[in-house]
Amino acid sequence: MGVNVRIPTPLRSLTQGQAEVSVGGKSIREIVENLEKAYPGIKERICDEQGNLRRFVNLYLNDEDVRFLKDLQTEVRDGDGLSIVPAIAGG
Repeated sequence: MGVNVRIPTPLRSLTQGQAEVSVGGKSIREIVENLEKAYPGIKERICDEQGNLRRFVNLYLNDEDVRFLKDLQTEVRDGDGLSIVPAIAGG
């Protein structure tokens, strides 16, 4: 079954236009790695060179910011929803 990952519009070119994809894994880090295998180039948009979540990207697991959980170590279950939300700056 996997985790349902909601893809923001700016990243949909990497997922062949799909707004949602299903990816297997036991943690957010595994989900990101498996996203990269299925959709090359997506990981560099989500993670920095050290493999940490980029400052301007937010990940929400079932509507909770993973930074307030266990960040990329957060465990996931089949059927969970993960949203990739790029931060928007303005003034």
